[in-house]
Amino acid sequence: MASVELIDSWRPRRYLPRMARLIVNVDVDDPEKAVSFYTSALGLRVGRRLQDASVELLGAESPIYLLVARPGSAPFRGGAVKRDYGRHWTPVHLDFAVDDIEAGVARAVAAGARVEEPIEQRKWGKLAVLADPFGHGFCLLQFEGRGYDEIATGAG
Repeated sequence: MASVELIDSWRPRRYLPRMARLIVNVDVDDPEKAVSFYTSALGLRVGRRLQDASVELLGAESPIYLLVARPGSAPFRGGAVKRDYGRHWTPVHLDFAVDDIEAGVARAVAAGARVEEPIEQRKWGKLAVLADPFGHGFCLLQFEGRGYDEIATGAG
């Protein structure tokens, strides 16, 4: 397999036929409120501020980009559903693994998160379901023992 020479820590010089690096984009209507929430709730830090007032957050395993999008705007050309920052459901959400879930939940709530399901013990560890101030659901996880290996049924 050929190696990839990096220009930046995140951008390869050429594409290789393998999975691309994960980048997380989160639509928000108020970038400063979002920066305040995500840096306070999750301990992330601002990387770059982008030309359109979007912001890069660093400190997670993947960079998170807060993308400014007006409420009521279409998420894609011709989209019938419009952006709404009230609590909404999506089939994709973010999970953040933390070392101390009780402290993590308290920190997130102090920053403006809403607890939707309190901390619950699972075979693999603990889980809490929250929502950010922009209507996006997310979970805090605390792995215990062997983590997801506790419930793994095999490989492949």
